Amino acid sequence: MTDINFSELQQYRRDLHLIPELALAEYQTHAYLLEKIQSWQNDTMHIRTVTELPTAILVHFQGTDPKRTIGYRTDIDALPITEQTGLSFESTHPGVMHACGHDVHMSLALGLVHYFSQHQPKDNLVVFFQPAEEAKSGGKLAYDLGLFTGEWRPDEFYGIHDQPDLPAGTLSTLDGTLFAGTAELKVAVHGQGGHAAYPHLVKDPIVAASELIVQLQTVVSRSVDPIKGGVVSIGVINGGQANNVIPDDVYFEGTVRSMTRVGLDLMMKRIRQIAAGVALANDITIDVSLESGSYLPVENNSELAQQVIDFMQSRDDIAFEVAKPAMTGEDFGYLLQQIPGVMLWVGVNDTHSLHSPKLTIDEAALFPGFIALKDLIEWRMAH
Repeated sequence: MTDINFSELQQYRRDLHLIPELALAEYQTHAYLLEKIQSWQNDTMHIRTVTELPTAILVHFQGTDPKRTIGYRTDIDALPITEQTGLSFESTHPGVMHACGHDVHMSLALGLVHYFSQHQPKDNLVVFFQPAEEAKSGGKLAYDLGLFTGEWRPDEFYGIHDQPDLPAGTLSTLDGTLFAGTAELKVAVHGQGGHAAYPHLVKDPIVAASELIVQLQTVVSRSVDPIKGGVVSIGVINGGQANNVIPDDVYFEGTVRSMTRVGLDLMMKRIRQIAAGVALANDITIDVSLESGSYLPVENNSELAQQVIDFMQSRDDIAFEVAKPAMTGEDFGYLLQQIPGVMLWVGVNDTHSLHSPKLTIDEAALFPGFIALKDLIEWRMAH
């Protein structure tokens, strides 16, 4: 039995949806979370914050008969997107939205903290509220600061991500790599501008940038094993201010994704080679920045993933599907390179994709998602 109900989880989600904040600036979110957690504090709980990563929160529960420490992680930041849902609890922060469902993730984590504050776990439990997942590598920042040492180091780590393509409340994972590793691509094309009527007197960065963007599409189609796949997508391009002036510079940004670290390294190598070739052909300079940071492939531990799948499939009251790999990026992949664990999807049933300004999750996902996670943690502690 649980003392946590749907209305409680829904209220957390709606409260948090109102106050989205960007990476490492989640101060209002942090205050909301900390107030809730402190209201449940008891002698079995230890709450930890650190000045070096001020919006992070860790909660440690002392187990009744601990054999291990189970870790659970949620992300807390939002995206620079103007919300277009029309919800009564739409974002109150202009230009910022929980368009990736981190409000859902946090509500489930708060439910877990509240539950285990009332029902002391058998094993030790650490719940990590992580800032800066969408940018700035919050998971790696926390790890490098030594937040997961001593009693705070989990023996195994779990996390969840919402999935609009799945029915509300359906859980899903796989034995293997769930999400891709990603690299942030930033390119500066430096030419020599001038009057558009005299193109022979300039070194045109727009032509060069256009050529490079087209050529980058061959990285996946001609350099990557088609069975393994990859992604190179450009999402930002800026250059010029007048129709009759060729600018000096063009800038563009994008994302590079692969299901393996080897594949990601290969794609980054080819991007640099192609950029050097385009620069030579156009007699200009191209600066390429490729940062993978902590956004490594999310590789589920095989033994733990199979145990999670077996548990989920054994329960008639849990809707479960074996997942397919996705090109989604998640910095939980970095933590899973350090500590074995499993990431799962939870379905939120929406026709809009993650990162859409119209993403409207089905709140019917909240309670079954919470129950599945709570029961999974307790089951792991019993085995």
